[in-house]
Amino acid sequence: MEFKGAWTALVTPFKKDGSVDWKGFEKNVDFQMKEGISGLLPMGTTGESPTVSHEEHNAINKKIFDYAAGRCEILAGCGSNSTEESIKSVKSAAESGIKAALIIDCYYNGPSSFELRTRHYSRIAEMFPDIEFVPYIIPGRTGCEMSAYDLALLGEKYSNINAVKEATGNIERMEIEGSILPEGFAILSGDDGITFEMMISPKIKACGVISVLTNIVPAAISRMCRAALAGRYGEAKEINKKLKPLFDVITVTSLRIEEIKGKQYKVTDKFRNPVPIKTLMNALGIPSGIVRAPLGSMTPAGVSTLRSALKSVWLLSPEILKPVQEFYGTDIGKVLTDDSMWEALAAVEEKK
Repeated sequence: MEFKGAWTALVTPFKKDGSVDWKGFEKNVDFQMKEGISGLLPMGTTGESPTVSHEEHNAINKKIFDYAAGRCEILAGCGSNSTEESIKSVKSAAESGIKAALIIDCYYNGPSSFELRTRHYSRIAEMFPDIEFVPYIIPGRTGCEMSAYDLALLGEKYSNINAVKEATGNIERMEIEGSILPEGFAILSGDDGITFEMMISPKIKACGVISVLTNIVPAAISRMCRAALAGRYGEAKEINKKLKPLFDVITVTSLRIEEIKGKQYKVTDKFRNPVPIKTLMNALGIPSGIVRAPLGSMTPAGVSTLRSALKSVWLLSPEILKPVQEFYGTDIGKVLTDDSMWEALAAVEEKK
C-alpha cells in the first residue's frame, strides 16, 4: 500500500437517537471519492472510536471496505489501550478484507516506549504478517509516546510496519525520524495545520496527511499534498494559506463567565476534535449528527469562532468550499447569515 497524499479520518455520523447514520455515512464516502481522496480511515479519534461499541466499531470498518474497496485505499482504525482488544479489532478487519490498520500508543496505561515496541506493536505485527500497520503517535491524547528510535527499530524488523501517523507536533522529533527510519518509510502528518511544513521539510519529507478537515475540503487538501509531493511548493503554500482559518479551528478554545457565590470567574473551554468538525459539518449540511457523550455541543463563543473561520474562507477563497455546496446542495452564503441556525448549534445550559 502506498501511504501518501491526503487521507480522511472519517467522522461517524449519528442520528438523534445515537445510532449510526449509515445512509449519511455512504453519502459522505461518495463525496470523498468524487473529490479524489487517496484513502479513508474509519474508527480513528475523529470517528469517535472511544464511544462506539465493539460491534459498531467492527461494523463501521467492514462497511467502509464493502462500500469503498477498489475506489481508494482503506486504513482501519484498530487502536486500543489494550493490546488484546487491538488484536481482536485487527482480526475482525482482516476477516472483512481490509489489508491495513492504524494502531495507537496505549493511552491511560502509560507504557514506556520499550514496552510499546516490544509488547504492543511487535506482538500485533507478528500475529498478522499480511496486514500493514501504521503506528499512531499522539502523546497529547495518550499520555505516552513511542520514541523515534523504537519506531525505527520496528521499521527495520517488520516489513509490515512502513508508515507512521505523526501527531506529536514535535518538529525536532520528526527530523530525527527522517534521518533514521528505513528507506521508503512514510511519515504522514496527523496535524492538518503543520502538514505543509512537514512535507516541504528536506529533513522530514512527509508523504501526506491523515486529515480531519478533509471531511469538508478533501479536494483542496489533496491538491496541496500533490503539489508538495511534486515540488510545487509555491502552489502548495498558497493552498495552505487559504485553508489556515479552518486549520485553526480543529481545536477551539473559548472563554465563558460563571458566577459562584456572587463572584464572576473566567472559565476556559477547549473543544477538541471531533466536536468542531462535526459542528461545521452540521452547519454545512454534511451528515454528521450528534457527538456521543461526554463530548457534545460547543458554547456560543466556540460556535462563533467556527462561524468566523468559515466566513473568512468563503469570502476570500470560495473555491475551497464550493464542492460542498455543489454536492450537498448547501447555500453557504445563506448559512453564514442564518443567526438562528448557529444559535441552535450551541449548547445552552439551563439555569436552575
